[in-house]
Amino acid sequence: MASPATEPEVFDVVIFGASGFTGKYVVREALKFLPPNASPLRTLAIAGRSRDRLAAALRWAAAPGPAPDVPILIADASDRDSLAALAARARVLLSCAGPFRLYGRQVAEACAAAGTDCLDISGEPEFMERVEADLHEVAARNGSLIVSACGFDSIPAELGFLFNSRQWDPPSAPVSVVAHVSLESNKKIVGNFGTFESAVLGVANASQLQALRRSRPRPAKPNIPGPLPPKGKLIEHDKALGLWVLKLPSADTVVVKRTLSKLTEHPEGLPGGVEESPKFAERRKEFWSSVKPAHFGVKIGTRSLLGVLRFIWTGLFIGIVGGSSFGRSLLLKFPGFFSLGWFRKTGPTEEEVSSASFKMWFVGRGYSDLGGVLERRTKPDKEIVTRVSGPEIGYVTTPIVLIQCALVVLAQRVNLPEGGVYTPGIVFGPTDLQKRLEENGLSFDLISTRSIT
Repeated sequence: MASPATEPEVFDVVIFGASGFTGKYVVREALKFLPPNASPLRTLAIAGRSRDRLAAALRWAAAPGPAPDVPILIADASDRDSLAALAARARVLLSCAGPFRLYGRQVAEACAAAGTDCLDISGEPEFMERVEADLHEVAARNGSLIVSACGFDSIPAELGFLFNSRQWDPPSAPVSVVAHVSLESNKKIVGNFGTFESAVLGVANASQLQALRRSRPRPAKPNIPGPLPPKGKLIEHDKALGLWVLKLPSADTVVVKRTLSKLTEHPEGLPGGVEESPKFAERRKEFWSSVKPAHFGVKIGTRSLLGVLRFIWTGLFIGIVGGSSFGRSLLLKFPGFFSLGWFRKTGPTEEEVSSASFKMWFVGRGYSDLGGVLERRTKPDKEIVTRVSGPEIGYVTTPIVLIQCALVVLAQRVNLPEGGVYTPGIVFGPTDLQKRLEENGLSFDLISTRSIT
């Protein structure tokens, strides 16, 4: 008589794309939280197309120690059956294979169908909004929580905005919060080629994003006091921060605005399932009652004007040359030239990664006393500056953030929305994610509060 088939093991976390540039750093971060560490992460597997490359990534991530006994699973974004089998073996699947417009949709779809939670590190607005449009209902029905932008895009921006907003004690309120991002290093700053490729493809498909937005109901508009803030100049010198800053069309802006729209629809936040604890429900309601909506934008800053010109050079080439297929092929073949060395296919060296860091200042401007503002149409008279800072953005901060998000899901799943496609802010805002990040290398600081005229 044949013995009954053994059910495949289900892992707490499966990292898909684990042999990629960012994926191997995510593996290295995840290994820190396996037993005997007292974390909710008890079992881990890594997944991708090549067993040899995955094994090499695992050895790299574990160095200088021996590679741990972490199972390797084979799956390919072009093979839906392999993704379905993979999703069935994960409680939380971490999707690290980009560009996400090429490889992310299939992963999210498999998770939505299987009822598996899925977190990714995408910073691609069209991918994120299309997944929400196409998969929210099936994910909600099957109990799959799908959250994009769980890396440097866009957790520091989301939690940083919420942190600034909650500094405005009544009767004060913000009207605008602008994030000023500064990337710093005593070596050369080198970005992830995948980020460059995503930007190039995003420009090429900008019309598809606009068509998608036109096809969907308009998002709820938050009630923000006072007149619209002035648009300001494209390039400015912020003397207080000591930065030359340039307006940045950023995924962070899109994600924060989507969070505020969802909050407008659900002023107490998104309730967990039937097992949500009364204590957490009370915390969730208190947290969101202290958040004030505001206009949000992002600027990228550097200490020198020359650095701003470098950003402009890269943006112009992506915007102009990326309009044709031939131009895109040139951009992707010679990223170092078109970005003045900011991006390269080989990525940064370990020394360049370890020497880099970021600071993100949130400059909030609003009213010290909201009473009568709408009638008087007065200018903002108060400024609150906060800051989020941390290590290198792509290979250190992103893995830290992604793994901490996964640990929150594992430890607090009953308190989170049962299922659906959401932004990270609306899901993780009232959790202890900020505290976890502060314990793992990021800082959230109140810098200044002052009156302005």
